[in-house]
Amino acid sequence: MTELPLAAAYQAPRSLRDPELRTEPRVADPIIRVEKLEKTYHAARGPLTLFRNLDLEVEPGEMVAIVGQSGAGKSTLLHILGALDAPSAGTVYCASTNVAELNSREAAAFRNRVIGYVWQFHYLLPEFTAQENVAMPLLARGQARKEALAVAANWLREVGLEDRCEHRPGELSGGEQQRVALARALVNNPRLLLADEPTGDLDETTSGQVFDLLQRLHASYHLTSVVVTHNMDLAARCTRVLRLESGRLSISATVAKRNQP
Repeated sequence: MTELPLAAAYQAPRSLRDPELRTEPRVADPIIRVEKLEKTYHAARGPLTLFRNLDLEVEPGEMVAIVGQSGAGKSTLLHILGALDAPSAGTVYCASTNVAELNSREAAAFRNRVIGYVWQFHYLLPEFTAQENVAMPLLARGQARKEALAVAANWLREVGLEDRCEHRPGELSGGEQQRVALARALVNNPRLLLADEPTGDLDETTSGQVFDLLQRLHASYHLTSVVVTHNMDLAARCTRVLRLESGRLSISATVAKRNQP
């Protein structure tokens, strides 16, 4: 099998140049800038408001953890940042792109070029090998199959699974499945990694190993990462820890206290 250096695999620009995507020409902006975000769901029992005037800025290179109780809206916030859901009101800029204004086709193009997403459950396609699963985002953007598979093999080597290329998800352990999912999230060389409880289904030892890998890749590939987690020990390893509560974000006092000398 032909092997490509990871750097050589990324011929596409890191920034969005699609003229159909609406961008704001401010070079100095944070990679994420959210202002006065509101999100309300209209249910049979009445409206449910998750966010009220929520503000957030994330600088390039940061790894920000978001913690909070179940149902606080942590996953919804990631969905909005990743153009998987739309806000009810407010401004949401990611990588200089106003994601709130994207139509469905533009949002799909944005996600494919800019966002890497890791879920609590790996969502690997069971009928395909690990290598084919990692190659899926490249194939979706029209890359030749042979080249896409070569890039995918390199990423599996990067996450320590070079000997699992031909294994299907059901033949992998939980930690290995999540490593494949992480390789798939990064195969397009995204600028922003969004991780929603990436270790939530793993035991303590495997969780630590996967988070070690996530941190290494974050640093090696100069990512900006937002990680939702209930694990306060892992959250404390991030650049900042924010708590989502009552529809707003604040600095986590629990982690701040832990980190005091």
